[in-house]
Amino acid sequence: MKHQAFAPSARRIPELDGMRVLLVFIVSWYHIWQQSWLTPRIGGVSLDFLVRSGYMPVDGTILLSGFLLFLPYARTMLLGEKMPDAREFYRRRIMRVVPSYNFYTLLLLFVVALPWGLYPSAQKMVKDLFMHFTFTFTFDMETYMSPPVGVASWTLAVEMQAYLLFPLLAGLALRRPAATLCGMAAAAFAYRGYCLWAMNEYGMVVNQLPAFLDVYAVGMAGAILYVWLVKKWQDVRRPILWQALATSLAALALWGLVGLLKAQAATSGFNGIQAGQMLRRFPLALLMVSLAVSLPFTVLPLRKLMGNRVMAFLSAISMNYYLIHQPVAVHLKRLGIPYAASELPNQAGEQPWQNQYTALCFGISLLMAILMTYLVEKPCARLLRRWFDRRDRRRRQRYAALADKIMMEAPAEGTIRLTARRVPDELRAALEQAVESRAASEGPQVALLVKRGPCGGQCDPETGFGWAWK
Repeated sequence: MKHQAFAPSARRIPELDGMRVLLVFIVSWYHIWQQSWLTPRIGGVSLDFLVRSGYMPVDGTILLSGFLLFLPYARTMLLGEKMPDAREFYRRRIMRVVPSYNFYTLLLLFVVALPWGLYPSAQKMVKDLFMHFTFTFTFDMETYMSPPVGVASWTLAVEMQAYLLFPLLAGLALRRPAATLCGMAAAAFAYRGYCLWAMNEYGMVVNQLPAFLDVYAVGMAGAILYVWLVKKWQDVRRPILWQALATSLAALALWGLVGLLKAQAATSGFNGIQAGQMLRRFPLALLMVSLAVSLPFTVLPLRKLMGNRVMAFLSAISMNYYLIHQPVAVHLKRLGIPYAASELPNQAGEQPWQNQYTALCFGISLLMAILMTYLVEKPCARLLRRWFDRRDRRRRQRYAALADKIMMEAPAEGTIRLTARRVPDELRAALEQAVESRAASEGPQVALLVKRGPCGGQCDPETGFGWAWK
């Protein structure tokens, strides 16, 4: 039954903009609270538990990453859409992350690390920068635990490491979803279980990529469930009942998240806190994905609250805000801004300073995130897109020329057997077009047979493709 005054989309999910903004805001609030010690309250209700456990929503941002990255593959699986292109996937990740990340790293180098002498030697500086620019600094204790060019960027390093594997994992999940996602979860359970059993300190292991594989898997499973629900929505007879059910599920997930964060906030000791993170990571992911899947189906006021132009704008700058907020908070305190009457105003409970400092941290971080997004990230992304497009045009021209060469040498009738270890879509399309052109001109029919394998028959030295005729 078609009633579609409201129809959720399997492509753009505005409500997740609001979810991402809230998650990033809580993480930034936690880092600013670490410096200010300002306990937030709403009336007489203390939100101390929220800032004390404010590092936990990082897992939620990683879950959203897995959910949204797998969404096109879920559409392929359930809606029959074209398989996403791995090359385009990597390009989009580069355009989104690398310009801002490199600018941020260089900014901290020249504004903070060098002027304040945070590197003990040039060798350590070169090592740190190399590992940051290659997103490998999480593998070394020195560059991971106390890097002069920013601590919060570890999340992007983990994400970039996951991006390398994602097309492979997504392809496996398309063919065998249950086995792939359960395997990812089992690998994460085994990794975290071993760490908790065999180690006494978890600083180097708690936030490595293997520890998040189940979070990515839950996000991917959530994407499959969401697309399935969107597909089934066309047959819903009473949408208001479904919206009420989704709203109840979102409220239940939120209630569960509050309870989980309170339990984590009550954990004491550095090792105890990190052990709690690992133990609570999977239930946190389940609650987060429940919220992510249910939000787009909730009642209109909640959908409008979470998905609107303001949230879309804040979500667009959220990555740069996440990168810059912690260095801003630390450096303002280093500079003594704003003025404080006592040497340690946070420990003295100097509330005027705490309020001013907190407002400055949020305001300056927001302003810098806007500038980084619109003066660095987006212009560089446009430049990279033009460069990628030029490469694509040259590649298509090269493949078209190769297709013409093959067709010129082809016999009057028969089958072209093209062999290569990987046959690009562009070459296949160029050959198919050439075959169709010959058929349209009423010439002899030539069929095309594409095979994976080593170069056979005549070989093109530039591309490594071989062809023969039968």
